[in-house]
Amino acid sequence: MQQELAFLIAGLALLIAGAELLVSGASSIAKRMGVAPILIALTVVAFGTSTPEFAVSLLAALRGQTDLAVANVVGSNSFNIGIILGISALLRPLKVEEGSLKREIPFVLGAPILLWVLCRDGSLGRPDGFILMSFFIAFLRRSFRGSARASNAEAAATSANRAAIAMPIIAVLAGLAGLVLGARWFTEAAVAIARDFGVSELVIGLTLVSAGTSLPELTTSILAALRSKDDIAVGNVTGSNIFNVLFILGSVAIVKPLVVGGAMVRFDIPVMAAFSLSVLPLMRTGMRISRLEGGLLLLGYFAYLATLFS
Repeated sequence: MQQELAFLIAGLALLIAGAELLVSGASSIAKRMGVAPILIALTVVAFGTSTPEFAVSLLAALRGQTDLAVANVVGSNSFNIGIILGISALLRPLKVEEGSLKREIPFVLGAPILLWVLCRDGSLGRPDGFILMSFFIAFLRRSFRGSARASNAEAAATSANRAAIAMPIIAVLAGLAGLVLGARWFTEAAVAIARDFGVSELVIGLTLVSAGTSLPELTTSILAALRSKDDIAVGNVTGSNIFNVLFILGSVAIVKPLVVGGAMVRFDIPVMAAFSLSVLPLMRTGMRISRLEGGLLLLGYFAYLATLFS
């Protein structure tokens, strides 16, 4: 138990240090390249913080643990919105650029619904994987096109700024490495402790594993919120959720077709979709997540946990 606790603490320390490097590096890249910060959050930061989910789901699928491969993504997405956005908004109300997030809203809302439709037959096969990947490519094209139009309306980045981008890139890569390693240490230690207390594998997959692989998003978004980088805090979560469903499950299903349990289709995926739909109030409150809304997101996630452990 002492060894697990040591890895738990070391993993948390790495997560905090990695998040600091990632947020500062991503902000510098956006500023020096003349790119909207939310685009960096939706792509570079979101993809980087979703690396643990990708590794866990792919390895689980290759080992034949297809329920765990899907549960990791489904649980992570619910955790991202319920816990990460909830805590971030409680610490400091979040406000993001209206035009940028509006472009991503259809994918945030549509990805979980699409996943539920594809999984209704109890499987996620290679054709389903290609469908998810095609929507992921559409998401990237839409994001970059929107950013290009926004950038053209602003002053172009100078060549001096572009030449000075090496150090921020190194900071981002170092931050991602710290986040991935820290998440691995923290998750493995937490799972080992949970098993010592007799917690079931399914519950571990939907809670500890999914929460553990979401720790990079958690630390990154909270730190971004405290640094007043609201676009990165929110874009990291929404981008990660899109990456998780469309890219991770899409690519994993292409490599290894997945069997999806009936309970997942009937309950867990609809819960994930409900959390995604909860971002709709953003459209009614000036693209702002208040402390009250953050508290409601947290309460919703704790209610979901209560049903899992009941």
